[in-house]
Amino acid sequence: MSDNKIRRIAMVDTQVRPSDVTKFPIIEAMLSVPREIYVPLEKRDAAYIGENLSLGPDRVILEPRTLAKMLDGLDIRKDELVLDIGSGLGYSAAVIARMAEAVVAVESDEDQASEAQVLLADQNVDNVVVHQGALPAGAADHGPYDVIIVQGGIEIIPDALAAQLKNGGRIACLFMQGKLGVVKIGLKEAENISWRPVFNAGAPLLAGFERVAEFEL
Repeated sequence: MSDNKIRRIAMVDTQVRPSDVTKFPIIEAMLSVPREIYVPLEKRDAAYIGENLSLGPDRVILEPRTLAKMLDGLDIRKDELVLDIGSGLGYSAAVIARMAEAVVAVESDEDQASEAQVLLADQNVDNVVVHQGALPAGAADHGPYDVIIVQGGIEIIPDALAAQLKNGGRIACLFMQGKLGVVKIGLKEAENISWRPVFNAGAPLLAGFERVAEFEL
């Protein structure tokens, strides 16, 4: 067994399962997807540590616990289309692809989007479409979506993104207040999203998801 396979098993056994994530599709996906492939080359030795991994200014690959618990709250099914916002080099999309019918992975950084396409193809992940563009804009041409997940901190959900979620669909976001944050799962009904808090986590605030400060005299 390779060192990375051993690390992957340890990640699931020490970070995922102890966080009350036991659904087989999530466990199977996180055991199967080689996380080290989808992190920057100089960070591969740290691929399985229990913290966010930097992809550049204000961008991270979410720690395994956070991603797993978000997926647990979303309960993705095999016949669903998922929008993955801020997919970086493709790790989250590769994990979700093992649970969903198809994934549209949105990445704003042109170089990371191009590399993600190559990495996903090399790993024979054939049910992910990488869309390079602004994260708050989503990918309306491929929607609407059964599920949306955002890979970073937010303060608000842009209207353009919320509009791409089907009625009856679910969305997972990490709402930040300063350095502290809470992951909430939203359910869209009658064009409105109702939110329930699930667990605490943290990540840098994504550009375009900030609350606009109101001007006061």
